[in-house]
Amino acid sequence: MTTQQLSGPVIRTQGLTRHFTRHKKTVEAVRGLDLEVGHGELVAFLGPNGAGKSTTLRMLTTLIEPTAGTAEVAGYDVVRQRGQVRRSIGYVGQGNAAGHAQRGRDELVSQARAFQMTRRQAHARADELLDAFDLTEHADRPVSTLSGGQRRRLDVAIGLVHTPTLLFLDEPSTGLDPQNRVNLQEQVRRLNDEQGTTIVLTTHYLEEADAIADRVVVIDHGRVIADDSAARLKSGLGDLVVLGFESEPAAASAARRVGLLAGAAVTVADAEVRLRVAHGRDLAPGIVVDLARAGLDVRRIEVVGPTLDDVFLDLTGRSLRETATDSAEPTLEEVAA
Repeated sequence: MTTQQLSGPVIRTQGLTRHFTRHKKTVEAVRGLDLEVGHGELVAFLGPNGAGKSTTLRMLTTLIEPTAGTAEVAGYDVVRQRGQVRRSIGYVGQGNAAGHAQRGRDELVSQARAFQMTRRQAHARADELLDAFDLTEHADRPVSTLSGGQRRRLDVAIGLVHTPTLLFLDEPSTGLDPQNRVNLQEQVRRLNDEQGTTIVLTTHYLEEADAIADRVVVIDHGRVIADDSAARLKSGLGDLVVLGFESEPAAASAARRVGLLAGAAVTVADAEVRLRVAHGRDLAPGIVVDLARAGLDVRRIEVVGPTLDDVFLDLTGRSLRETATDSAEPTLEEVAA
């Protein structure tokens, strides 16, 4: 990569848009995306299925062309300089990159040879990646016999054969059990920390985005609706404070005092007072003492820190966990049709 390419963002999009036709109707999968990603960042595109995350990745990796707008990846235009983009990036899609019949080692060697490595270089690179992803003892088994977690790690290794400085991962943890999901997240985080690889991944797992990403780009209906670190996105909401009372009348009486004390809107239901306020853990004891002086005894208190699902709910009025999974994004087959 040239000095000029290194000086700017590794990804820059302006008005990036993608429409496609489904059942004779035009669907806007991505709507005017403006985005910059710097070198060494680990960025998660978070949103429900059908939000436009995978379509965005497919445009950035040259698998499909934008309907409108522009995108540069590693300093190259994704439409006019597709070859240069592809040589600069690694991409791991939602499907398995590795075949079924070949051995894992052979898959890596074949990929390395496709990038013009000598046979010696290809075998050395395969051994290096097998070790890095804890696959050495499974290297000579047919890919079809590997577990889901092992296959997904092999997919990521294949995407890294040519040592790209930028790696795209499309829903890397989908289909994995919780333990394998955590293991893969640790591998991805280590790759970013130790190698400095810029990583952009899509996910609908809230915990995944929260655990490993430096930055979370929340996408809904093809648009970016929030873009910041997970910590800052959550800190803007404050803690959820829940106060339980003996009866509905007691809760209603307490709600008026709590609202004035905390300077926040409160809701009352099922003999509980709920409010969301900054530094809720610090404020809660004082609220309880004040209510006790007024003859209103708190039977139960709970303080819960905000989650990314709370952020999504605040932004859209919907819970990401409960959002319907009917995809509004095109498959590659639909794009090619």
